[in-house]
Amino acid sequence: MEMKKVLWAVLLFGFVLGMGESFDFNEKELESEQGLWDLYERWRSHHTVSRSFDEKQKRFNVFKANVMNVHNANKMDKPYKLKLNRFADMTNYEFTTIYANSKVSHHRMFQGMPRENGSFMYENVDRVPSSVDWRKKGAVTDVKDQGKCGSCWAFSTIAAVEGINQIKTGQLVSLSEQELVDCDPENSGCNGGFMQWAFDFIKQYGITTESNYPYVARDGICDASKVEQPAVSIDGYETVPSNDEAALLQAVAHQPVSVAIDAGGYDFQFYSEGVFTGFCGTGLNHGVTIVGYGTTQDGTKYWTVKNSWGSEWGENGYIRMQRDLDLCGIAMEASYPIKNFSSKPSSFLKDEL
Repeated sequence: MEMKKVLWAVLLFGFVLGMGESFDFNEKELESEQGLWDLYERWRSHHTVSRSFDEKQKRFNVFKANVMNVHNANKMDKPYKLKLNRFADMTNYEFTTIYANSKVSHHRMFQGMPRENGSFMYENVDRVPSSVDWRKKGAVTDVKDQGKCGSCWAFSTIAAVEGINQIKTGQLVSLSEQELVDCDPENSGCNGGFMQWAFDFIKQYGITTESNYPYVARDGICDASKVEQPAVSIDGYETVPSNDEAALLQAVAHQPVSVAIDAGGYDFQFYSEGVFTGFCGTGLNHGVTIVGYGTTQDGTKYWTVKNSWGSEWGENGYIRMQRDLDLCGIAMEASYPIKNFSSKPSSFLKDEL
């Protein structure tokens, strides 16, 4: 009897926890202005969103439009669903400006062609598994949150480096995005950047741990003493042949891969679950990391993509994106770090002198 009570308590706790992680609404709440206002207040409480009285009036109108769009989209026969996440009282323009404005293509063009060696080590791989999930193989850290800082390029880079380090050493170490934001001179911190330049920085100096140089979601002054304490090094990076999802599959079968995508679409903003097939362009504005691939029961092929908008967005911080369509430009700018145990980081302090 005592064991049953314990089990019931555990199940109840899990149910309550699950309820706290989701935010649902019903059609009845949409039938009146008061119902919508009550829904907005409930949403604000759930996401701990503070607004002044005047700001609430303005944001309520945005929220109403988003509620109806999410509701109508979910009634359509799409392979994915939307939800009212923490971006629900932001216009798509505001959302894109803050969370999908890293200008990956712009930074690449501004800096010139990447300094790559022209090789693709997985070119001659003939067979790959039908599915791969690097999370199950212990090569992916928990989903992180970039906050209101255009540092997605750093999160994409770090996730790929965390992955190859675990694959080569057996140790999963959470590494520092903030070091890249503060110290990488070729990228622009919260104003965006390019993953390949970040791989160059890590090749030269290594990268310290998240705990040693924690993330603060804003630009800061580089702490050179922490850069002098690298925890992980790499030997360089390679790029995947552009617009070639077969080559991308060969790479992801062997390690997590950094990619750039167009994440500015309305459905991307409110993505909740399922295989995403929504509208998006190829104006690359967001860096993410492919950590696996698979096929649904109905035969739809997808990529498993780790995002950096916190675990409440999407499928616990991830999105599954349909494969073989170059959806959102996912195969345009893919790259991955190389780790052969041969590199020794340079001295950052010496270089600064």
